[in-house]
Amino acid sequence: MPRMRYLITGGAGFLGSHVADALVAGDHEVTILDDFSTGKHDNVEHLIASGAVDLVEGSVTDATLVDDLMADCDCCLHLASAVGVKLVVARPLETLRRIVQGTDVVISAASRNDKRVVFASTSEVYGKSSSEEALHEDSDRVLGSAFKSRWSYAIAKSYGEAIAHGYHREHGADTRVVRLFNTIGPRQRDTYGMVVPRFVRRAIVGDDLSVYGDGSQSRCFLHVRDAVAAILAVSTHEGATGRAFNVGNPQPITILGLAERVIERVGSSSGITFVPYEEAYEDGFEELGKRRPDTTALHSLVGWRPMCTLDDALDDVIDFQRAELAMEAGQLESRDPSSSWPTPILVQPAAPARAA
Repeated sequence: MPRMRYLITGGAGFLGSHVADALVAGDHEVTILDDFSTGKHDNVEHLIASGAVDLVEGSVTDATLVDDLMADCDCCLHLASAVGVKLVVARPLETLRRIVQGTDVVISAASRNDKRVVFASTSEVYGKSSSEEALHEDSDRVLGSAFKSRWSYAIAKSYGEAIAHGYHREHGADTRVVRLFNTIGPRQRDTYGMVVPRFVRRAIVGDDLSVYGDGSQSRCFLHVRDAVAAILAVSTHEGATGRAFNVGNPQPITILGLAERVIERVGSSSGITFVPYEEAYEDGFEELGKRRPDTTALHSLVGWRPMCTLDDALDDVIDFQRAELAMEAGQLESRDPSSSWPTPILVQPAAPARAA
């Protein structure tokens, strides 16, 4: 893989910082653009201190800034976004504006400067489903009521996908879309309602874990290392242009089962309490049902499949949260063991078999 200069929007966030780590370890040049509305300096301070990346504090809605940065890169990974159900439900208008305006600015700048761009979308675009069938990239979508603010996020990301596809079809822009299902790992905080760090932190300190509803709702959780490998594979493969790819772990687990698994992995004496949705969220929340990815398209193109198990991911989150708690107590200087991870291995498509 030739040395390239990458622009990562939202590069100080949970996912973006891990992508930056992988690119730096691969000897690529990296510029991070982040407004730190949800990103954290802690996530990238080891990269900044070493001089491995250029950090620009600013917004993806700043068209002049984005255009200047885009002109100086080879590929843009557009990861900047609102995060967490609580934030989306509490501030639906801000969610819509930031995602829609930012995506429009980034993708139009990429097209104008003839640069490759990967847009990080979400499984939320599929809406809600009660089907046991795995969702493929062409699956029909069923969104909830427009008056339920949870769906603002899905609408905004769907718009982003449509903009990316439109620029590719009408202007020949090199756009690619990754639809991320639930991604977990170190550096993910519980600030905006992320269930795994919330469960882990409470289990470590011995508090009861709060399960919303009856806990029968299911999710599919992917280790962030596998997500990074997928994003970088999509960003480099020539066959990915103009396409969208599911990125997720096809193995579901109920939220009650997740709580029990976290307690087991931590070795905690925590109990489990059940909290009605109306007490957990503001008006505007709606449960999505079941959602499981079909990742055949990505596997067929680049050979990608998840390499880490749920237990691998939970153990890494547990290590990170324990380090965070020790840091807060003044017992540890470095809070992030994941900063020394090896680079995710980029998967490549297998050569076609020769006819006999």
